[in-house]
Amino acid sequence: MVLALIASALASVAGGAAGGMLVGGKVLGNELAAMMGGFYGPLAGVAGIVIGIIVLAIIG
Repeated sequence: MVLALIASALASVAGGAAGGMLVGGKVLGNELAAMMGGFYGPLAGVAGIVIGIIVLAIIG
């Protein structure tokens, strides 16, 4: 369960950075957009993963 949380947190950081570069790369610059996306991406990602793990623990 802890391994799933760590892997999902890393994936949400990478996804947030990639999404930040796609959305705001031209306006902010790729480095700043990637840094902001990497910071704000896990806010929703980790919360969703924790809720999903809790639901799976209750169901399974």
